Amino acid sequence: MKFVNKKALLYCVVYYGIIATVKTCYYVSGVLRHPEQGGIMPQNRFWFKLDNAGKVFPGQNTSRWSNIFRSTMIMKEKVDPTLLAQAVEDVLPRFPCFDVCIKKGFFWFYLEKNPNAAPPVQPDINNPCYRVRFNENKRFLFRVFYRENRVSVEFFHALTDGYGATTFLCTLCAQYLRLCGHDISVGGNVLDITQPATKEELSDPFRDCEGKTARSMRSTRKVYHYRGTPLPAHTVGIITGVMPMDVVHKKAKEYGATVTEFLAAVLMWCFYIQQNKDTRRRDDVSVQIPVSLRKPFQRESLRNFTLTYSIRLDPSLGDYTLEEIIRHFILSLRLVNNTKNLKAMVAANLKLEKGLMRFIPLAIKNFAVGLSFRLTGEHSTSVLFTNVGLIHLPEEMYEHVQWLNFFAGPGKINGLRCGCAGMNGKLAVSFTDICRETEIEQRFFTTLVKMGIPVKIESNR
Repeated sequence: MKFVNKKALLYCVVYYGIIATVKTCYYVSGVLRHPEQGGIMPQNRFWFKLDNAGKVFPGQNTSRWSNIFRSTMIMKEKVDPTLLAQAVEDVLPRFPCFDVCIKKGFFWFYLEKNPNAAPPVQPDINNPCYRVRFNENKRFLFRVFYRENRVSVEFFHALTDGYGATTFLCTLCAQYLRLCGHDISVGGNVLDITQPATKEELSDPFRDCEGKTARSMRSTRKVYHYRGTPLPAHTVGIITGVMPMDVVHKKAKEYGATVTEFLAAVLMWCFYIQQNKDTRRRDDVSVQIPVSLRKPFQRESLRNFTLTYSIRLDPSLGDYTLEEIIRHFILSLRLVNNTKNLKAMVAANLKLEKGLMRFIPLAIKNFAVGLSFRLTGEHSTSVLFTNVGLIHLPEEMYEHVQWLNFFAGPGKINGLRCGCAGMNGKLAVSFTDICRETEIEQRFFTTLVKMGIPVKIESNR
């Protein structure tokens, strides 16, 4: 104990003890409560715990990487930024779990009501999915952009997942159209902004879906990683293919697959071919698939409620055709995608949070999580493919919008990721990449065209 300043240590213990005592008194009196419990703070300032999926991201937010994703609505007319800014202010009270800034506690980060009215609406002139800085953007954890006929929102993953982000975007665009003089009702992914958020929308439902047995689905076997020529720092290349939804669905049905299974399997095929071209090694090819837990567990949370499966292909067993890979993907995903496995995965994630980890100071937690991420993290997967599914809007809104794009922000190791969304009869598949080469994207869309699926390409390259 020679090197420990006992007086400073005593002050720290007393300081945090006083804070804990004051908060405990507030909790007991009912003045300061978590909003899920119906309590409020003075002057309507409330707070949220980060959900189980979101706790890992704040401490790993660096100058090189933030877990940011983007959702873009393509309108049929040019966007008026003044009306869009008003729409953001109108809609934000309906989403109190987004009307927050991040705070650093002694043991965990947490979310607190943002004192600012709304984030600024910005012209879309920067690269998409650039890092988040907690003291910028009026301290909000989501950004709103406009460019010509496009409205985009970018969310820090600690706040929500693809469902929450697209629901916010659709509700925002519906209110914007109302301000433009159009009569837009509510329904589907458009929420009623005259009604308060429900308790279930604000909840963290992971604990309600925890299984008795904890099981991790992560494998430690080495996988193939595509290496290309890096683009300049903080630069992201985007290639989007827009195709008819009915044609893609029909083609997937020919293989007995869902749209997600079909497209993810084609992506796996592209990486399998790329590895054969790049190297003689026969490492596993793995596609990571985020799965929303809302449908299997009948929840409507607007916060993170997603787990990921990694579907693997072992090229050392022999050569594969595209048809074989599609079949392999279908069988592998359906074998593991069930509520029992999902509950076990939730339990495995919560086990870390509820164990010794909760008593470790935040600075040490961030170091440990960062080290774990570097050693495992993206090493277990070759590429991420996320499909937010079919977006539903009020019938009268379809005549004012074209389609919706979803962009998964690039990773640290896996610089290429793929996002997918369907709306208004169109399916948009978007690649985000930090490499100059576009071999994977070209092979993916060329394969679909050869199958008879027409593809319209858009890109910022």
